[in-house]
Amino acid sequence: MISAFLPPDFDPTKPLALIAGQGRYPAIVAENARAAGIPLRLLAFEGETAPELAATFPENERVTGKVGQIGKMLRGLRGFGAPNAIMAGQITPRRLFGGLHPDLAAVRLLLSLKRRNAETIFGAIASEIEKAGSRLMDARGFMDAHLAHAGCMTGGRFPIGPEYLAHGVQIARECARLDIGQGCVVRKGTVLAVEAFEGTDEMIRRAGTFKTGHCLYVKTVKARQDYRFDVPCFGLKTLEAMNGAGVRAAALEAGRVIMLDKPAVLERARALGISLLGFE
Repeated sequence: MISAFLPPDFDPTKPLALIAGQGRYPAIVAENARAAGIPLRLLAFEGETAPELAATFPENERVTGKVGQIGKMLRGLRGFGAPNAIMAGQITPRRLFGGLHPDLAAVRLLLSLKRRNAETIFGAIASEIEKAGSRLMDARGFMDAHLAHAGCMTGGRFPIGPEYLAHGVQIARECARLDIGQGCVVRKGTVLAVEAFEGTDEMIRRAGTFKTGHCLYVKTVKARQDYRFDVPCFGLKTLEAMNGAGVRAAALEAGRVIMLDKPAVLERARALGISLLGFE
């Protein structure tokens, strides 16, 4: 099986459109899809998609635009003739609100939204993609081996007691339910910081201004998470932010949080003495 997260009728002989944001995530998807022999096409964003990834696609197999050029992206999809698309990698959150370069299609889309947040914007984009004839797939496709798994992934005994772990998971899930963010930092039953618009790494740095002994970072998903976009990720940058802030333990929801890339993250966590737990 190529990936457990692909649709049952997925045809590996037809082009797959990769909508690529930042970092290693799109590159890992591309590597794994290509290894499975799937023809890829690229939709890239200026200032977001890694130039190294874009360079692996011939000019006739990629379209590059600014964030907010929805019409250009949709025309590119139609031109690719790709029945399926996958969205991988973050777009800088502030650019969704203050750094857009909207074309007419984007203006119409934004005006139709009563609330403007990452979920509503990407949800509306997903609807437009499907109207254009491409199905937006689960963003965990081709990332099976990079998902958090249950248990202490770094080995040994997890340093946070079950009651404090349960408290952290409860806070993180409640924040996700309220659409505040998908993570928090807690310490012995006290909430030090919750993730909001500033993002994970800044939240961890803020938590590091307090006493951080026995601190725990928790990353979860929404109860009704739309896995076509905005799937929570944990990577080397967040690991280094934890190390700098003195946060020595993290709990990630198993099967739902993506680790980028997992072997490198686990190796670095062990070297730093940071414990990583997958919870179910």
